[in-house]
Amino acid sequence: MTYLRLVAVALLAAGFSAVARAELITLRVGSGHPGGAIVYATGMRDFLVPELKRRIGEETDHELRIIEGYAGSIASVAETLEAVQVGLLDIGGYCTCFEPAKLFLHNFAYFAPFGPQVGEDGVRLARQVYEAHPWLEGQLRDNYGQFVLGLSGFDNYHLGTTVPWDSVADLTGVKIAGAGPNLPWLAYAGVIPVQSALPDGYMAMSTGVYNGWLMYPSSYFAFKFHEPAPYYTLIGFGATGGAAIVTMNVRSFERLPPDVQTIVAEVGRDYERTAARMLDERQAFGLDSLRASGATVRTLPDDVRREWAYSLRNFPNDMAKEADSRGMPGSEIVQTYIDLVTQSGYEWPVDYEIE
Repeated sequence: MTYLRLVAVALLAAGFSAVARAELITLRVGSGHPGGAIVYATGMRDFLVPELKRRIGEETDHELRIIEGYAGSIASVAETLEAVQVGLLDIGGYCTCFEPAKLFLHNFAYFAPFGPQVGEDGVRLARQVYEAHPWLEGQLRDNYGQFVLGLSGFDNYHLGTTVPWDSVADLTGVKIAGAGPNLPWLAYAGVIPVQSALPDGYMAMSTGVYNGWLMYPSSYFAFKFHEPAPYYTLIGFGATGGAAIVTMNVRSFERLPPDVQTIVAEVGRDYERTAARMLDERQAFGLDSLRASGATVRTLPDDVRREWAYSLRNFPNDMAKEADSRGMPGSEIVQTYIDLVTQSGYEWPVDYEIE
């Protein structure tokens, strides 16, 4: 056999070998929230999934098939953590607020209200908390078989109501809905807190089940809450970075070829940066759209906001101690978050102290 034929055979064999090593990879990706109405889920649908497909298609010999399931089509908002844990989803996005027992301390941004007003800042600071405290990701790995692929969060929380109000006293006895960890923010106003989920909000406010939602602008407009509840007051409870996370099942990740693992990890961090920018873009769009739709948008006076914050001055410490009592490093993590926010140049309206 001539040298050229030897080379040709070798190249042909190498080609067959490369084909044999190529894999068809199937990943199930989803969230309980709908893409389009919730920023972290929108980022999954519009960036994470297409970017994974693009990069794996262009940079590897593997073929990627992704099965997507949003809006609870695979798992509800309160089931996504478990869906990723058992492998029903390989990649899932969810709000830590819906896991008040299992992921109590992951809600650290909710525990210090009136924090960063910019979504991109909130996500960046949450990432610093994760890096300073590996316990957070370790708990997800050890207890629930998953790791954080990328952090997201929510834009600045404000308050929408079905009826107008001029003073905080007007809210006494009014039923207001929220997602759990943020309901104590309303205690100062004497509000009756109601645990609820976004898909229920429109009908519940239309029929008087409750009279408002503690909600950020992007979703308040997207879910058309301004129709039954057109009075939207800008309070600035804060953008909760890290309150939404996208995680991946550890076993699913370990089954991937090494080159695909690298891409998945990189795309996860790219998603985090993209989702953070989207928060502020969608917040601005939500506020503009609310005004254009005829909603009454007003800003809470600074003195009332300071009083409201002062009424919650013990809340971070209470939550930190509650986490401590559960065997979690609550005081350390909540203190780190408060310190990082302060060091970023943001001025809290009240000084929080962790004992």
